[in-house]
Amino acid sequence: MAERKLCDIIDDILGSYNVEEGINHIEGRNLPSREAVEELLIDLLNVVFPGYYEKQELRANDVRVYIWEKIAAVYHSLSAEIVKSLPGGDDDARSFAAADITARFLGRIPALRDMLKKDVAAAYEGDPAAGSYDDIILSYPGLFAVTVYRLAHELYQLQVPLIPRIMTEYAHSRTGIDIHPGAQIGERFFIDHGTGVVIGETTEIGRNVRIYQGVTLGALSLRKGAGGRIEPTGKRHPTIGDHVVIYAGATILGGQTTVGSHCVIGGNVWLLDSVPPHTTLTHQPPAFTSKNHASP
Repeated sequence: MAERKLCDIIDDILGSYNVEEGINHIEGRNLPSREAVEELLIDLLNVVFPGYYEKQELRANDVRVYIWEKIAAVYHSLSAEIVKSLPGGDDDARSFAAADITARFLGRIPALRDMLKKDVAAAYEGDPAAGSYDDIILSYPGLFAVTVYRLAHELYQLQVPLIPRIMTEYAHSRTGIDIHPGAQIGERFFIDHGTGVVIGETTEIGRNVRIYQGVTLGALSLRKGAGGRIEPTGKRHPTIGDHVVIYAGATILGGQTTVGSHCVIGGNVWLLDSVPPHTTLTHQPPAFTSKNHASP
């Protein structure tokens, strides 16, 4: 009896697959593996911050061999995952394109390291609790999320589907910091504490910007298209100038919203309008009145 019920359940589940569109990927080309992307991301972190994440000491005499091994592993794995992500039916063309994209991406690592060094410096200078660069690289969730974003952003710029978002969502799951790989973020960027930070796809952030936990740089409600889906067109998220500080819980929304350079946005501010440079904006709580009640 139980076996018959199990057969009926399986038939019902299989019947739910009989739709042309939905949450099935049957008879489709193999998609990128989340596990493989996360593994190659760890190798990339070891390349950009050598000696920090390994269990054993990395000696100077071993660095060349170590990096050869890591880059060879990343090249092989990333190329294979990019092949799976690219559209088109010509396997040879996709393989050639994936190899080219991977080589171009890896060629950007020295520039990325220079950018990340400035991010670490910004964190050290902006947080008196930071004991050293080692402290920041090994333990700060903000730097981890920004590092993964910068790696993913390069692949996003190279128009690689799926993989950049898998990378940043991995960082999101580890840190609670959600940075879309399409965001444009300048050098010396520091996220302090970080939990609950959201930075949308078309956000633009200048140089020397510091933000705190719970900050949202998001979109306003958008128009729905004919199929009922929100249309992801145009600039939907705010622009933040240089040398801006945004304190905890602030929400800044809209593609037309610009925060000028050298502004300070206070905690819990809800901002839908642009702010000129050199402005300090604070949240004004509602006025409370106390009532005196006569004693009985």
